[in-house]
Amino acid sequence: MRGTLVTFHAHPDDEAIATGGVMARASAAGHRVVLVLGTDGELGEVAPGVLGEGEALASRRAEEVARAAEILGVSRVAFLGYGDSGMAGEPTNTAPNAFAAAPVDQAAERLVAILQEEEAEVLTVYDENGGYGHPDHIQVHRVGIRAAALARTPRVYESTLNRDHVLELMRNRAAEMGEIPDAPDPDDFTMGSPASAITTTVDVGDFVGQKRAAMQAHASQIPEDSFFLQLPPDAFREAFGYEWFIRRGERPRTHETWLFDR
Repeated sequence: MRGTLVTFHAHPDDEAIATGGVMARASAAGHRVVLVLGTDGELGEVAPGVLGEGEALASRRAEEVARAAEILGVSRVAFLGYGDSGMAGEPTNTAPNAFAAAPVDQAAERLVAILQEEEAEVLTVYDENGGYGHPDHIQVHRVGIRAAALARTPRVYESTLNRDHVLELMRNRAAEMGEIPDAPDPDDFTMGSPASAITTTVDVGDFVGQKRAAMQAHASQIPEDSFFLQLPPDAFREAFGYEWFIRRGERPRTHETWLFDR
């Protein structure tokens, strides 16, 4: 068995969007892939009629992430056991079991146990803004960085979005993509990081089919009429065929194209 990849995410469905391609590629290359989730995503938005009578969203999302994990070749899915904190500014941010309110060292110890048990070679977290400022995503960054230090995980990568790449697609290739419902406004787009901050670009073009199928598995959060799934195949490949990271520690001398030593 080659080195183990642990990807740490805030809620079910985050893994498919942010690192689904890397997970599928690592699994295909013979690496053990482990997905760790800070919360069960119980406060996610869901369209009316999606849940059955009396069905809890947390239960549905657990089923969805299990299906997505199977699609991506994940060997283990683990939850840290915290509650979803909700969007920034909501009263739920400080609820007793909210992930965002958890002491960093306490939450980190839960992740350390997994990193040590799995003898993780690579851990992915989020960038310092959590991609777009969600409290649980920012907490993934804080907790993951602390846990990696305690567990002495050799390689830590911050999953991010190449803002310049996305803006180029939205501004210069909009005609090819067609009219997409709920598409982001490029003038207000602040997610991710500038290209100059990114150390690692992974081509996951051969795995976009699995990535899209994993997104579809999260039907309570990513319906078929969502922006993600309305992209034409070529546009989906351009938007999701690469995954970007910032390597922690000393900046690599050359731009990396993979998370493991070759």
